[in-house]
Amino acid sequence: MTTDNARTAIKNVREKLLPLTPFVGFLERLLMLLPRRLLHADLHPVGDVHAVKGKQGYFEAIGPNPCFELRTEESVDDGWYYLEAALTRHSGNRNAKIYLDTGRGYSESDVIFVPSNLRGSIREVLQLPKGVKGLRWVPMNAQGLFFQSDLLIHKISAFEGYCRRAWRVYEDLGRLKAKPSDVSERASWWSLPFNIDAAYKWSAGLRLKKSSAMNYCTFIEKNDTLSHADFDVIRRHIGVLAQCPLISILMPIFNPPVEFFRAALESVLAQLYENWELCLADDASTNPEIRAIIEEFKKKTPRIKVVYRPVNGHISSASNSALGIATGDFVALMDHDDLIPRHALYHVVIEINRYPNVDLIYSDEDKIDEVGQRLDPYFKPDWNPDLFYSQNMFSHLGVYRTVLVREVGGFRVGYEGSQDYDLALRCSKKTSPDRIRHIPRVLYHWRIHTGSTALATSEKSYAQSAGVLALRGHFVDAEVDVCDGLYSGSYRVRYPLPQDTPLVSLIIPTRDQVFVLKKCIDGILHRTDYQNFEILVVDNQSEERETRIFLRKLREDRRVRILNYGGEFNYSAINNYAAKQAKGSVLCLMNNDVEVIDSAWLSEMVSHAIRDDIGAVGAKLLYPDNRVQHAGVIIGLGGVANHAHTLLSKDSQGYFGRASVIQNFSAVTAACLVVQKEKFFKANMLDDENLTVAFNDVDLCLKLQSIGYRNLYTPFALLYHHESLSRGSEDTPEKRMRFASEESFMIKKWSIDGFIDRYYNPNLTNALVDFSLGTHKVRSMHHGYPLKVD
Repeated sequence: MTTDNARTAIKNVREKLLPLTPFVGFLERLLMLLPRRLLHADLHPVGDVHAVKGKQGYFEAIGPNPCFELRTEESVDDGWYYLEAALTRHSGNRNAKIYLDTGRGYSESDVIFVPSNLRGSIREVLQLPKGVKGLRWVPMNAQGLFFQSDLLIHKISAFEGYCRRAWRVYEDLGRLKAKPSDVSERASWWSLPFNIDAAYKWSAGLRLKKSSAMNYCTFIEKNDTLSHADFDVIRRHIGVLAQCPLISILMPIFNPPVEFFRAALESVLAQLYENWELCLADDASTNPEIRAIIEEFKKKTPRIKVVYRPVNGHISSASNSALGIATGDFVALMDHDDLIPRHALYHVVIEINRYPNVDLIYSDEDKIDEVGQRLDPYFKPDWNPDLFYSQNMFSHLGVYRTVLVREVGGFRVGYEGSQDYDLALRCSKKTSPDRIRHIPRVLYHWRIHTGSTALATSEKSYAQSAGVLALRGHFVDAEVDVCDGLYSGSYRVRYPLPQDTPLVSLIIPTRDQVFVLKKCIDGILHRTDYQNFEILVVDNQSEERETRIFLRKLREDRRVRILNYGGEFNYSAINNYAAKQAKGSVLCLMNNDVEVIDSAWLSEMVSHAIRDDIGAVGAKLLYPDNRVQHAGVIIGLGGVANHAHTLLSKDSQGYFGRASVIQNFSAVTAACLVVQKEKFFKANMLDDENLTVAFNDVDLCLKLQSIGYRNLYTPFALLYHHESLSRGSEDTPEKRMRFASEESFMIKKWSIDGFIDRYYNPNLTNALVDFSLGTHKVRSMHHGYPLKVD
């Protein structure tokens, strides 16, 4: 595309936006008179993308990371740049990225996020550092069709950079009716120009959230918008329900923003399910308008009950006051500035009708900003105990059986900031997993505004400390260690190893490729802190001289045994053969192309594998370029199963932190899998008849899950996986035929066509590994359950 065509494309996009005022137009023309230089940058596809024939400017992303090299005729200087482009995406999020090579190659540490608006217009001020040797453009993180104009990159003066950033900040402040204090605590209209760096960072972050939310807007329209017909169906359905329990909504109050408080109360009054009571506990609010609003709403319905506390006691005490006046069968927790959709309590009651013995219910949730824009949805898994110990996934909307809450003593003073997490921990300990239910719908909108925990966990750092304290109380009898996780709002539970550590038998099938095997063995023998192990190298007809010499030398180490397996390659049979000869009570299935990074990897995996309720334990595996190869396995993703978070950078948190926390998955990869031998045999080992190469690890994990064990992924066991270096890819007709046969077997055995992975979410895509939103319509907005509506 020529530069003129790029300008035309950008102009066409911008003409569809809200008309610019004459004043802004004058500023635009004035800034264009300032000295500037157009940097000619050609887009050259380098990964996961190709041009669509016959359609200028159209490209198709054939993988999750479409990427262009930006090639310039001249060197890229440091300084200020103004980027213009037109970019229209038909799938995926709308946050583009520019990667910078500053001499260390491309990495997530040198990246600039570039948001676009709904129409696809990009206008962004960039500051490039010294020493930029290369630029890459990533338009989205998904597969699909997109339109991409050339990038117009103008080298501008620092003065123009300042003016354009200031213009954008004031534009956002005006559009959102925000205050300068939303940008900085000490900022005012007059001081803001002196704080432009922080202000523009705030503005850019806001636009990033908006552009991410646009795809969610489409999802909301398709999956989460009630029609009048839905209202009618829901009301008729409520009339025929077998159980219509009273739900007590507990709302502690202390000086909430007035407009948000009103909206919160209105959202309760608007509930389609009407058998509720709202229990308000005002914790001595100093704003007299709060009491006036409470009294105003009390007059609207007798279902609102109020306690006015004479002295401020913080949220735990206030919540207990609200609990004290609750008479419902269940209590639902709600903050004084959040919202619940009209169908929230209806779906809670549906779940109670489906599972009359339920004690705890939680739903998916999202956030809502000052102007009512919904964003950042968290589509959660079903009950996932180890994820729950790593983050408060229960959170909102949380509903509890009232007698259980009172039995555990209500809310505890001293746990403020994580008082609801502490309550959920104590209640979960008093019930059983089958009585904890998840509703895969967004039934809670968490308000984002300055000072709210929803905006940033750092707003209330004491919440992190209270969460650690709550977890330590939960595990007081288990002697585990609890500490902060890898990111704010996460935790790590460390389980102790017994003084007499169990013998671990590491099973490593191999055939030649000695340079790969050497790295694997060397890491185990010399860079692993867990010492009570034996290595069983299962040689499957190696022929190369170097391999035979290396294996002979290995026999000299008392920790290593060489087993000869003479049959054709059958991964399942080889591992089963070795497992029967293993002396250890714990098995570690390991590919010969795995390389140790962190010395604590085996200690971490064994500490989980010996837990009574845990089946297989999987590690975090990286490609040699430090991108994720395995961080858990999701059933039904892209076919039979697929790895979660593939190709993320090593330190990326992943979807709501899920790449970086200990949690349960339906399966983990046998490239590095630890399991107690007794459990391995109880699950009838690997299927060496139907799954000789592929999916045998998934099948094993599903068998372990079916007999009552939870499989687990831990990011604290970190290794490299040089995937398929020794076996090669499925590149022959015979291999492809075998793979298709094993795939068909798995689909039939586990009914994977209709399989909903309990540790995933039906609202998320089954086509990609990035936890992006599904493009399918998930369900009807009314009951959607097997309950008849007359």
